[in-house]
Amino acid sequence: MGEGRWRRAVSQAGRSVAVWGVSTVTMLVLAGILPDFRLQSPDGDSATTIAVTAAAGAGVFGVLSALAWPLLVRLLLLVPALVLGLLVFFLNGSLLLLALRLNPSGQSEAAPETAVIVAAVMSAVASATGGALAVRDDDAYRRRLYRLADRRRRGGGPACPATHGTVFLQLDGVGHDVLAGAVAKGLMPTVAKWLGARQDTAARPTHRLTPWRTDWSSQTGASQLGILHGSNFDVPAFRWYEKDSREVMVCNRPTSAAELQRRAVERAGDNGLLRVDGASRGNLFGGGAGEQALVLSIAVGRRSSATRSRAGYFAYFSDPANAVRTALSFVAEAGREIGQSTRARLRGQRPRVSRGGLYPFIRAFATVVERDVVVAAVMGDMLAGRSAVYADLVAYDEVAHHSGPLGRDTEQVLARLDRCLALIENVAEHAPRPYRVVVLSDHGQSPGETFRARYGLTLGDLVRAGCGLPVPRRARRTHSGAEARAAVRAALRRPVEEGGGQHRPARRPEPIVLASGNLGLVSFPDVAHRMSKEEIDARHPALLTTLANHPGIGFLLVRSEEHGGVVLGPHGAEIPVGRLDEEPGPLAGFGPGAAEAVRRTHSFPHTADIMVNSFHDPADGEVLAFEEQIGSHGGLGGAQSKPFLLSPLALSAPAADGVDLIGAERVHRVLRRWLGEAAGPQVPREKASGERAA
Repeated sequence: MGEGRWRRAVSQAGRSVAVWGVSTVTMLVLAGILPDFRLQSPDGDSATTIAVTAAAGAGVFGVLSALAWPLLVRLLLLVPALVLGLLVFFLNGSLLLLALRLNPSGQSEAAPETAVIVAAVMSAVASATGGALAVRDDDAYRRRLYRLADRRRRGGGPACPATHGTVFLQLDGVGHDVLAGAVAKGLMPTVAKWLGARQDTAARPTHRLTPWRTDWSSQTGASQLGILHGSNFDVPAFRWYEKDSREVMVCNRPTSAAELQRRAVERAGDNGLLRVDGASRGNLFGGGAGEQALVLSIAVGRRSSATRSRAGYFAYFSDPANAVRTALSFVAEAGREIGQSTRARLRGQRPRVSRGGLYPFIRAFATVVERDVVVAAVMGDMLAGRSAVYADLVAYDEVAHHSGPLGRDTEQVLARLDRCLALIENVAEHAPRPYRVVVLSDHGQSPGETFRARYGLTLGDLVRAGCGLPVPRRARRTHSGAEARAAVRAALRRPVEEGGGQHRPARRPEPIVLASGNLGLVSFPDVAHRMSKEEIDARHPALLTTLANHPGIGFLLVRSEEHGGVVLGPHGAEIPVGRLDEEPGPLAGFGPGAAEAVRRTHSFPHTADIMVNSFHDPADGEVLAFEEQIGSHGGLGGAQSKPFLLSPLALSAPAADGVDLIGAERVHRVLRRWLGEAAGPQVPREKASGERAA
């Protein structure tokens, strides 16, 4: 406690010195502009003397304002408002004249009317400077949010029950091992305290850390849909082509998110995890919450009064102090990204992707604006006594995509996320009901360079080459492109043409190639059903062989007329999905659960004609992203499939000892059980059709 008081005292002293310095510069500028205001004798003084005079004048004026102004305000409370408004300027000018008279140098003076202007400008500048510095202080920030939530409580509403509320905080993209490593390095002292891992305290742990395993589609859309709504069936990737509607579904597109939520609600049989007195903040999906802010699935259509929230952007930025705090942090974060990317480029850091254009501002929005608004909304929900809150903090995921999941850039983000957890923990002490805080992630991230950086062509280029379609010149010149073209010629029993000529197959719609991290999807839009291996071989005899034998690809999944579904790998490997447990073949290096994940995806109606998972190196956990990301997720391989649950010991264990927690749908059932234990929202427990056994 003593250390905290000293830290606050030092912070306050630093702000006072900064305000003094800015006020001194302001006084010097005004002395140079206004003819009736001077800080030097008529004979002239040195620059040092003038500066000392300005500093002394600004200091005396600040002291007089701090000491005399509260007394003057008390005396003027009986004065009519209009008269008081006029007197404020004259009294402020009088304080400045007194400050100039008390100035030890005796060299400064101002005309009375000029003193009023100088005093007004200096007061405005000092107030703005002090406010800008104060809003960077978490204690002051928290006190303002307390006042905001207190006003909301006084606006009416039912009394809060004495039972526990539950806050679920999703740290987007933070893998289990990344979190454990950050705790070991001392980057996340709040999490370390909860786990009993802090060296400076002998406190017992209050939380347990549990890994869980994602489905094949290791990304926020599939995971969060399963966690919040209990079903992520038929979500094969982050983006995929649906032949029946002839549309590309993208999980972070509002129309797609709304449709996916509708399907999940229909399949699961209830509206979601948060349907009773719940709040959803910063998520792709609403979870059935009555209070939703920054939720993508409600961004389409007209929102009813039941889903409007006071904790959104407008409510947050209606407080000028919040706006200043976030604006300053936004500028600082954009500058930090520019500096970090410049340093990486000058050092020749590898792997590396482009971080120019608008990306610094996109990163600043994700790591500052969205973080501040979501945290403020969660704190408001707690102070309003809501039963269940689920919020997503996307900061780490955004930075890790471009900087890599490990390194200084992401470590700084993890440290700031830990401060958010500490802030929320402190708010819980002032909430009208006790709260349990559960922290979890939706997936991890796997490092590695991009497929394009390693081989000089994209997955789309490789597919086109394997189909005998024209490819860009840069792709034709690569080793992979040349091999694909040669395979096409051999499959068609044609000699390789001199001069780089290409065979042109019958004119058909070109294949649609989509990427979700290190997971690729190839669809043939002119065929209404999911094509079989036999049909693909008949149309493009070199394509599957080209893809399966490429060193950057780990395995393929295709439908088979003979076996139902097969996994293809290099050197002619072809394993039916029903035999993957006994004979994993190309899946052997992808860890436990890979066979089950592949079989489940094979059962989806909208699985692509060809599902392509990149190469994975089990030794270092690297994958090759088909997108321009050096930290990626979306498929199988490495840390991307191993997120975490950090839960209070007061709640039951997520799974029995020795039993793995597999799939987002099972995580939903765990969270639903915890809400029941807290006597919170009573979500129906009946098993939804098609839901996997617990």
